[in-house]
Amino acid sequence: MNSWKYADKMKYLNPIDDEFFKKMAEDKNFCQEVLRIVMEDPGLIVQELIPQNSVKNLQGRSVVLDSFCKTSDNQHCNIEVQKENDDDHIRRVRYNGSCITVNITNTGSKFKQVPDVCVIFISRSDIFKGNHPLYHVDSVIRETGEIINDGWKRVFLNTKVKDGSDVSRLMTIFTEDDAYDDQRFPYTSARKRLFKKTPKGENEMSDIVREIVEIECAKAAEEAAQKATEEATKKTSIKNIKLLIKNGVPLSTIVTTFSYIFSESDIQKIYSECESNTIS
Repeated sequence: MNSWKYADKMKYLNPIDDEFFKKMAEDKNFCQEVLRIVMEDPGLIVQELIPQNSVKNLQGRSVVLDSFCKTSDNQHCNIEVQKENDDDHIRRVRYNGSCITVNITNTGSKFKQVPDVCVIFISRSDIFKGNHPLYHVDSVIRETGEIINDGWKRVFLNTKVKDGSDVSRLMTIFTEDDAYDDQRFPYTSARKRLFKKTPKGENEMSDIVREIVEIECAKAAEEAAQKATEEATKKTSIKNIKLLIKNGVPLSTIVTTFSYIFSESDIQKIYSECESNTIS
């Protein structure tokens, strides 16, 4: 890939982007730093790191986890990032957590031996709209308000809300192009700088950037083809509508027939144009 193309693309890539985060998450110190901030535990130790780990559900469907860690206190933590707000992310977290639990629990284990699982989900939008950068979702007894320990933690972060907290400042590095020098987060800063500012990082990221560009080009081509098809369909439909009007087909019938592509007001306009042309 030409260096200018790489630089142009990398300028706008950040840890909030899935492919960029996956490269960041290959480093244990980075994952440990993120977990320490999110879990508010400066002594937390990542004992094992499995980047881009694949787990399966009972039907064999695979889920690729962005980052999967095991801590020294035997918590299994999955860190996920999602820039787009195009799905039910709360259920996504539930699904991923279930798949992880099934995959890491030994067959024949007693339920008290089911491992603790924590899914940390980082998004661009504030999906709970509570104006907080961090949300802990607990299992609560509704009648008493008591939080129960079922070994299942869900933590949602977003990059939208800025409140000056450590979490909020960390999220700044995840989203802002030129933010990679915050000494409060040395490993996150250094890891981001590596990929955005050094030849070694360019080397490691070149194939990924090329893949991103190819995916974007393919998506753009698909959208262009779809738009062209829609335009052609509209033109053909307009001709057919005019022919039906000319043959005296009731307007209500035409509206029902072509409601999948035109609104009633659009068809009314075509009808009025045909009447005007007939009169003139």
